[in-house]
Amino acid sequence: MASSSKTLGEYFAAFEREAFRLETLDDYGKSGNAAAFQSFLAGEEQPVDYNDHWVAELRKRSAGGKRIYRVHVLSRPLTPYLQYELGWGYWKNMTGGEEFFILDTTEQPNPFEGVPDFWLFDSQTIAVLNYDDEGGFLGTQELSADRVEEYLAIRDKAMEQAVPFPDWWAEHGQ
Repeated sequence: MASSSKTLGEYFAAFEREAFRLETLDDYGKSGNAAAFQSFLAGEEQPVDYNDHWVAELRKRSAGGKRIYRVHVLSRPLTPYLQYELGWGYWKNMTGGEEFFILDTTEQPNPFEGVPDFWLFDSQTIAVLNYDDEGGFLGTQELSADRVEEYLAIRDKAMEQAVPFPDWWAEHGQ
């Protein structure tokens, strides 16, 4: 895998139909929006303008017929970061049209053990997301086209096994 010279913003600017993300970590707390995470931990209310820039981007892309969706592989009990991400981030981002699904591995083996976080754009471009041990984002690596079928199969299996986030939250939300 070679490092990509593209930023995530460039991948998002270029996709035409759909962007799928597989999330596998329990903590992305060092990857951005650390102040909001600290506010959440302190028990503060979610700011009215929380994530507004991203939600505006989502609305623009959704209005243009583009689909942005993700599956988060997780197990309970949720880490503080996942409580924040799901409780603040997912609900807010859904208002912009992003779709979320949960693959809960609490009572089953993780079928994606060792699979990295990635975005799959238009079923043809794979951007693997690299993180340090504390959830700090290190950058992306674009995989070669010969890996597309493998990552399409991962996406399809994840979607088959996951449940819509609102349904999962109604049963397990905290």
